[in-house]
Amino acid sequence: MDGALKGRRAIVVGGGSGIGLGSGRLLARDGAMVTLAGRTEQKLKDAAAELATDGLDVVYAVCDALDAASVREAVDAASDDERRLDIAVVVPGRGVIKPVLLFDDDEFSQQVDANVRPVYLLLKYSGQAMVRNGSGSFVAISSTAAVFSARYLASYSAGKAAVDQLVRVAANELGELNIRVNSVQPGMTRTPATAGAFRDADMMAAFLAGQPINRNGEVDDIAQAVRYFAGPESSWVSGQRLAVDGGHTLRAFVDYQQLIPIPDTRAAVLGDDP
Repeated sequence: MDGALKGRRAIVVGGGSGIGLGSGRLLARDGAMVTLAGRTEQKLKDAAAELATDGLDVVYAVCDALDAASVREAVDAASDDERRLDIAVVVPGRGVIKPVLLFDDDEFSQQVDANVRPVYLLLKYSGQAMVRNGSGSFVAISSTAAVFSARYLASYSAGKAAVDQLVRVAANELGELNIRVNSVQPGMTRTPATAGAFRDADMMAAFLAGQPINRNGEVDDIAQAVRYFAGPESSWVSGQRLAVDGGHTLRAFVDYQQLIPIPDTRAAVLGDDP
């Protein structure tokens, strides 16, 4: 532990596993007082116990990232007695692989909101705590899907693109308050959420074929970028979106139609889907 974050208070929403847990580990290792937040208490307990085996003391707060009151309470739990906070990281997001014309009427907006709402709610309440603090760093986990035209990922891509634009606008507004706002765009990274994809050898081969760096992404690859944005090393950096993807965004996204069954849009629309 180099102590670069000693005395700083941090919250990681989505901290029970994967990128959130990895980010919490690096923040705590450098001295931050970390609160892991997420929906499932047992996952948070297990995450805190895992970090304890590394000699890292973290606390947790049960939090539904889509519920404003829950997010506000988690931020308060992570903040000091004066309701001040230094660092906020938000991970949750989800999407489905589906042709753009075949979403149910409300499904598309629900999927977009599942990616944008957790970011906005944590930005709002942690940002207010950072105003009280006099400074702060906010880091959102976006995706390379915000950059690519990723066929069959319309809702996820739209949601993550909205996250990145929210980051830019918030950074522009909050810079005068000494609050920095950035995002990290992971490529295909090995986490519990991507375990199914990693079991598909053809899909992994397709992703690797599109990356100049021929290896899979790991949690620490993303967590190191989060740690950079959270710390003093990036004190003159705001409004940026950093792709951590093995160079994948230099090329093209995989074609899911070649890898998994995709409904036929024409057949579905014309009513002759078998």
